[in-house]
Amino acid sequence: MPRMIALISALCLLLGSNTAFAADDKKEVNIRPDIASVEVQTPDGPVTIERIQDTEHEISGYFAKTSRACPPFCIQPAQVAEGVVAIGELELLDMLADETATVVDARTVDWHAEETIPGALNIPYTEIAGRLDELGCVGSSGAWDCTNARNVALYCNGLWCGQSPTAIRAMLRETYPADRIFYYRGGMQAWKILGLTTVEGGL
Repeated sequence: MPRMIALISALCLLLGSNTAFAADDKKEVNIRPDIASVEVQTPDGPVTIERIQDTEHEISGYFAKTSRACPPFCIQPAQVAEGVVAIGELELLDMLADETATVVDARTVDWHAEETIPGALNIPYTEIAGRLDELGCVGSSGAWDCTNARNVALYCNGLWCGQSPTAIRAMLRETYPADRIFYYRGGMQAWKILGLTTVEGGL
């Protein structure tokens, strides 16, 4: 709980700044009453995250689907593992704007290439145990030193997707500190339901 309070406090500080978060009285659909958009840095330059302004807009395609066979597409618990905190969209935006944190798209490359959240780093759940050096650890699989590991938020396709929970469990097995892992459980489906900006992923 103290860690969640600290995260929310950091979010409030960032949302009150004039650097990454912008207000716009002309927009009808805002992220918050005082926040219309958020600018995040990506390998292709800055991208503005905002919500679709068409109040009649409805999502279509894969993420409009409500029911999938379970197994394998079963509803995931909010607490993936002890010490790992589940977060929502505002907290994820906070981490996207934080240069000391990393947001990881834990889906396979094909999913990421088609559509992803701006600023997210793609480390597929099948590869993450061997790529923790990209998140601040030193060493190699089976012998990582994660003393200086970054705060990391992971997501996949939605509440029913097991890719990011699988990645989180793999990180924990490799001794990544649980208190530096955050789980954006809503994933791409929740992000799209809110009409937030997406981009094609880099290959």
